[in-house]
Amino acid sequence: MDFMTRNLIVFLLVIGAVYYWQQESSVILELGEIPELGIIYDVKLSIKKPPLQEPVKNAFQPFSTGEYTFTPLARFQAAARVLGTKHYSMDREASLAPVDLALGWGPMAKREVLNAISISQSGRFYYWRTDNFPIPRRDIETNSANMHFIPATPEVGKKLRQIRDNDEIKFKGYLVRVDAADGWRWISSTTRNDTGDGACELVLIDDISLL
Repeated sequence: MDFMTRNLIVFLLVIGAVYYWQQESSVILELGEIPELGIIYDVKLSIKKPPLQEPVKNAFQPFSTGEYTFTPLARFQAAARVLGTKHYSMDREASLAPVDLALGWGPMAKREVLNAISISQSGRFYYWRTDNFPIPRRDIETNSANMHFIPATPEVGKKLRQIRDNDEIKFKGYLVRVDAADGWRWISSTTRNDTGDGACELVLIDDISLL
């Protein structure tokens, strides 16, 4: 093995190790003490139906942990097909939400529909493209979303990291607003009818699992 080949192998091993460390460490959060979220899966939850959203109960107030203050905006749970997964480690948001999932429900969970749509994720957004609409545009927009997931515990973070494209999953938690002392904030959408900047859900979850 010549000198250049050996150096190239060492370089690739280092890059691989750094990438692996980022993926492993990014979901082992240290948010501190988080109140019990107190949400039970609804028997009506179905991949054929939109996510379930309910008002926040009065007893569940904003709480602080670490450098962040969390304000619950709505109780939230969903069953959906994973259209795409994206892991983040370099932006500020990654310390809270290391994984984004593009999700589809209703018609956007059907394989025959998804076969006609190209899906990608980058920069905390989800993008879709099709040359031949299998369903109306508005049905695509209102039956899919890119969601930022904040795992409430390291155990939930590990489960989140194991989710793969095309998995059918369920999860529960709260849509939240997150504020930092320096004025930074991150606010969840609270409707499935919006698109573009600000349309993603920011979800603090205490469970995520396969259906």
